[in-house]
Amino acid sequence: MRSLCPLLRDCCLIFKKYISFFMKMVSKVKEAPAPPEAEAKGKTLKAKKVAKTLQLRRQPKYPQKSTPRRNKLDHYAIIKYPPHSRKFIVNAKAKNKHQAVKKLYDTDMAKINTLIRPDGGKKA
Repeated sequence: MRSLCPLLRDCCLIFKKYISFFMKMVSKVKEAPAPPEAEAKGKTLKAKKVAKTLQLRRQPKYPQKSTPRRNKLDHYAIIKYPPHSRKFIVNAKAKNKHQAVKKLYDTDMAKINTLIRPDGGKKA
């Protein structure tokens, strides 16, 4: 250390003083107590029991609908146009084409193939 310049020697001494000062401060600092939330997490919380109320079925004074809904897709609505060379134009939502053909034309069909046309109609 004697070979160092006086300015550098003073810097080293100041640095040593700062280190010793901070070491004393660190030793004086006590550990902070754990937050209360950490303790609460360890406990199991019990759910409060709520009494169940009696739930009765509805007893209406009058029906909500005065008449039952009409089936809008009956046999006459399923087939839109009469047959042209054994081909029908049917409603696109129709599913029971066999029954409609049997009732309207008194014929029994083994199988009905369907095709959705580009304009949205269904050909059977």
